[in-house]
Order: sequence, then C-alpha cells, then structure tokens
Amino acid sequence: MTQNASGSGAVGFVYGIRLAGSDEYRYVGLTEMTVRRRFDRHRAEARAGRRTPFYDWLRREDDSDFSVDVLEEVRTSRDDLGRAEVGWIERLRSDGHRLLNLAEGGLGPKGVVWNEEQRAAARIRSTGRPGVSRYGEENPFFGRSHTDEQRALWSEQRRGQNAGEDNPNFGRFGPDHPGYGRYMTEAQRGALSESRTGELNPNYGKTASVETRAKMSAARKGRPMPSSRRSAHTRYHTNQGRTSETCAFCQSDAAVVVEREEKS
Repeated sequence: MTQNASGSGAVGFVYGIRLAGSDEYRYVGLTEMTVRRRFDRHRAEARAGRRTPFYDWLRREDDSDFSVDVLEEVRTSRDDLGRAEVGWIERLRSDGHRLLNLAEGGLGPKGVVWNEEQRAAARIRSTGRPGVSRYGEENPFFGRSHTDEQRALWSEQRRGQNAGEDNPNFGRFGPDHPGYGRYMTEAQRGALSESRTGELNPNYGKTASVETRAKMSAARKGRPMPSSRRSAHTRYHTNQGRTSETCAFCQSDAAVVVEREEKS
C-alpha cells in the first residue's frame, strides 16, 4: 500500500482509495486520524465481514496493492472537512470514477434512506451472525486506556439515557422481560461474588455522606420494608410458604419441626 500525506496540525484529511497502478478511485472518505490508520480499520472491518459495496470490493481485492492518497488536508473545522468530502465525491463521480460510496459524504449518513425491503434483507443477513472478538495483543486497543476526560464526556452524554421511560425494558415484567426465567449458575455466582469482595468492591472503604443518606431515606419513605431479618423471613418465607437454604430462621424452624416429630 502506498500513502501520500503531508503537514501537521490538520483537523482531518479527505482521502481516496484506488488500486495501485490505476488512476480510478473507488472510495472517498474523511478521517481525523492518520490516513494509514483509517485504512487499516477499513481492512479490519472488511475481514470481519461488514457488507457494503466498498467492503465487498476490499475483500475481492485483498491480495492487491492499494494506494491511499490524501486528496485534501483541512485545517479549519470539522464542518469544512465534511464539506470537502462532499465536494470530492461529487467531483470524482462527475469525472467518471466509479465510487463505491453509498452516501454523498459529509459528517453523517446523508443521502442514504433504506426502504423496507433493504431493512428486511439486512435483518436476515445479520440474524445468527457470530460476533468477531479479538483478545489480548490481537485487540487493536490492547495496552491502551481512555483518558479521564473522555470517560467524563461519555458519562455526561449518557446520563439519564436509560432512566424511566427511556429504559428499553421500562414497564416490562414477567415473560415480557428479556431476563425472565434466566438464572445464574453457582459457578457464576461464586465468580461474581469473588470479583466484588473486599478491595475489589467499588464501594470498598467508602461511606455515604449525610446528604446521600437523606436522599436515600426520602426515596424509601412510605415503602413497606422489613424492619429486621426476622420480619423479612416471616414476610417472604413463612407467609409465602417458601424456605431458603441460606435463611437461618428457615433452618431453625425446620430443626424445630424435626425435633417435634421425633418426640411424637
């Protein structure tokens, strides 16, 4: 693969991909990373099975040499980067280049609206498709970590997305809930317990503030809650005709019953 790149301090690049030895570009894209790194991601997605005309072409020509050329270096803004990509796609198509782009370019999926038949076909293709997982050093993110600033940004963006009616499982109970009828095995329970014991527990050594305690108290006010373990045993075991192997009161009551039967 050959690559032409220049300069530094750019907002991003508009790049074109063609077969080495050919003057015809088959794809135009934009990137805010290096052009080589973006092309490597294209290759990885193609090998993972992504289905678009461009990725199908990459798979067919996998043994060929590619040229990835920087068509324009943008130093002003992301909006200008998107407009530059739109301009290059329009220009090359008008010059006869058989671009495999589905959209007209820009900072979003502009120009592509799937009909119902296309959506149904995509659903059928993806049904039962195994995921591609790469572990250890094979994972492109191996040994790296997100910055605190990035984590804070994601936290703020996702705040409240799954709260109340925005939660996809809001109001779904019993058989309607996706977790209905699923139980963890003893091995899974043990592994989960071990992973959260002692210093591994995210709340280890932490104490709720006075303000937090007040909020918790206000949230629970008026909610019927057992005042003791004995009360909980009576409510959830005795009154419902159930027993629990981990409940000391259930085991004690069972022992009393056995003793009475032996005496009688």
